[in-house]
Amino acid sequence: MTSDAYDVIIIGGGPAGLTAGLYTSRARLTTLLLEKSALGGQVIKTERIENYPGFVSSISGFELIHNLEEQAKGFGLTITSAAAESITPINGRLIKVASSEGEFRTRSLIIATGSEPRLLGAPGEERLTGRGVSYCATCDRAFFREKEVAVVGGGDAAIEEALFLSRLVRKVHIIHRRDQLRAVQILQERARAESKISFVWNTVVEEILGDARVSGLRLKNLKDGTASTLTVDGVFIYVGLRPNTGWLAGLIPLTDDGLIVTNDLMETTLPGVFAAGDVRKKLLRQITTAVGDGATAAFAAEKYVQTF
Repeated sequence: MTSDAYDVIIIGGGPAGLTAGLYTSRARLTTLLLEKSALGGQVIKTERIENYPGFVSSISGFELIHNLEEQAKGFGLTITSAAAESITPINGRLIKVASSEGEFRTRSLIIATGSEPRLLGAPGEERLTGRGVSYCATCDRAFFREKEVAVVGGGDAAIEEALFLSRLVRKVHIIHRRDQLRAVQILQERARAESKISFVWNTVVEEILGDARVSGLRLKNLKDGTASTLTVDGVFIYVGLRPNTGWLAGLIPLTDDGLIVTNDLMETTLPGVFAAGDVRKKLLRQITTAVGDGATAAFAAEKYVQTF
């Protein structure tokens, strides 16, 4: 075996990556986790997680990730702040990982780079990002105390964040392109019961208005084509996520949406390369499924490393 190679390198420090690191480190495999920004990814932006098994009173995303980090490091996981840039198989056995902090070699690789918010694509969005356009209510709600805001989207994330915002802002308008929400029923019930929340159905945002800051939205009703303007101080966009896989194009098979294709063992088509979490093609994207993916990928990587 090559002494200067890790047994496992994990790219990404969300629930999938940290769980994988916990399992591989506990199996006494030398493991390096690379994370380009803050550990946790989308999860640390969640104020309250109430569907994670075993936490009756809920837990914050920050607390959950902190606990995972401390648990994994306790078994010997090494975490380095670095952005992965490319992967290259070496001699059919080792894998070279090029990163912003240099090159590393490993016997197996787990890709758990997660996803990032999908852009709305409306004029004014890019120009006003950070000046009233936000993708994280947990991060930015303090700037909108007693102000009027809009939330674009109808899924779980949109409704959870609308409810979160309603505790601080004066009014929340939920703008959705359909006439019914996609969020789970319990969130829909809470949103409908909240007096500060109103719904704008069958409507899309045509333009985000404002000079120095967001001042309003130009809307279009998809049923009758009518245009209108909604005056708001901010807009929070939750129209889906896109996987962080652009750097992998041409290396392993991806779906049209950029998701990594794996089998049930989290294996990709490259020997020794696994994928876990939201970056992988699968039915459900939740913290629980990410954790399960991470554990499976770690166990499969351990069996792979034993073949050396």
